[in-house]
Amino acid sequence: MEALFTPVFRRFVKKKSVLLQLVVQDEVDRIIADPDIGEGKKGDLAGFRMHKFRFHRQEYLIAYEAGDEHLLFVMIGQHENFYRDLGNYQKEY
Repeated sequence: MEALFTPVFRRFVKKKSVLLQLVVQDEVDRIIADPDIGEGKKGDLAGFRMHKFRFHRQEYLIAYEAGDEHLLFVMIGQHENFYRDLGNYQKEY
C-alpha cells in the first residue's frame, strides 16, 4: 500500500522535534500495516479516519483517507481545534 502525504501534513511534521518525527513515523507505519486502526468519522468529515496517539502527555490526531491502493495522510495535529481545521481544509480542497 502506497502512502501519500499532503503538504499540510509534511509541514507540521517538519517543524517538530526529531523525537516527535520518529513517533509520527512509527504511527504512520502502524496505520499502513492496518488501515482500519483509525476511527471512521460521520457527517461533514465522512470518509476520513482518525488515529489518536499520545506524546509527552499531549494527544495528537492523524486524519487519513484509505483507498484501495493508497493511504492519503491529510492532516496531523493536537486535539484542540483539530476537527475545525480539518473541516476548513476539506472545504478548501
